[in-house]
Parts: sequence; structure tokens; C-alpha cells
Amino acid sequence: MLSEPRVAGPSTALMRKAYARWAPVYDVVYDKLTEPAARAAVRAAVACGPRILEAGVGTGLSLGYYPGGSFVCGVDLSEDMLRRARSKVSRRGLGHVRGLQVMDVCRLGYADSSFDAVVAQFLITLVPDPEAALSEFLRVVRPGGEIVLANHFGQTEGAVARVEEIVAPLCTKIGWSSDFKSTRIEAWARANGVEFIGVHPTFPGGFFKILRMRKRG
Repeated sequence: MLSEPRVAGPSTALMRKAYARWAPVYDVVYDKLTEPAARAAVRAAVACGPRILEAGVGTGLSLGYYPGGSFVCGVDLSEDMLRRARSKVSRRGLGHVRGLQVMDVCRLGYADSSFDAVVAQFLITLVPDPEAALSEFLRVVRPGGEIVLANHFGQTEGAVARVEEIVAPLCTKIGWSSDFKSTRIEAWARANGVEFIGVHPTFPGGFFKILRMRKRG
């Protein structure tokens, strides 16, 4: 059996530099485009319980989507992004956001089984080692809790796959790699005894998808 192809990710240092450049304009570029997928990811996570970790919280675009009774922690590699997220929390009075910290998602500083769900939006295709990040998400989520990913994942075949090949250079520039398939995450789930719940298309036209996995009890 052929092994799942690995898509190389940027280094941590390069990611920090890129986020520093993007932080001032991130909301303008991504807000409306990503909102439906972000809201769907939040709904899936909240259904698991109130204690949520947002991995790669960025400028905090989705923090206002959580209900008031939630207990949300957010981490990001970029202090520039987090500075804007903290401003949103303060300005909007988002008391359910209990902490925003600079942290590498591949080395989370939380105890085992700390959260009911871990949400990662538009992140997993960007980290240098996606499998290491997924393993950390699995570690900090409780048994029966879920890992919820909102992302663009490339199609493996068909007309959409051919179109993605054509627009791949543009997608790469804005952080959405069509080379990264959801089958890579399915393979990780199988190898780690994680229940793969499924992948559901969302706006726009199924370009973004919500991928859910459950930690076995």
C-alpha cells in the first residue's frame, strides 16, 4: 500500500513573519468569506460541551460566535494576531473567552483531557507538522470529545480536483493548499484509534469543509 503523501509546511519562523504581515488586514480579507465555515465549526464544538480550545485563534474572528456560557481558550503563534484578538474581547465584552496565549499548537501547554473540543480553523494545512498538531489536540481533548477542523481540503479526483490544480498557486499564496487532502487526516485517525466522523462541505460551494473526529472513551 502506498503511503499518504506528505505536504511540506512552512517553518515556524516563516509563519511568524507571515502572520505579522497579515495581521493588520486579516479581518478585511477573510471575515465574510470564512464566517459560515467558522460558525459551523463553533456549533460542532459547542455541542460537545462548554470547554473549548481554539487552536490558531488568529485575530479572534470567531470568538463572538460562542454562547455566553462557554469557556474558551485561544492560542496562536503570532503575538500580532493575538493583540487584535484581545482587543476584540475587550471591546465586545466577550467574558466567555478565558485566555489568549502565544503557543505552538504542536506543543500545547495544557494538561491532558482539558477540553470538551478542540477547534482549528484554516490552520492544519499551514503548520509544519500537522500530525504532531493533531496528536496534541487529541491529548488535550477529553475522551468522547471532538477535534473539529474547518479548512479547505483538496479533492482527490473529478472536475473539482482538476480546477484546484489550476488555481493551486493562488491558493498557496493565501494559505489554502489544494495538495493537502482530508485522506491524510483520515490516515492519522486510523493510526491513532480516533473515530473519524466525517467531512461536510460548507460555503462557498463546498470549498471549505468541516472535518470532525472523536476521541474514543
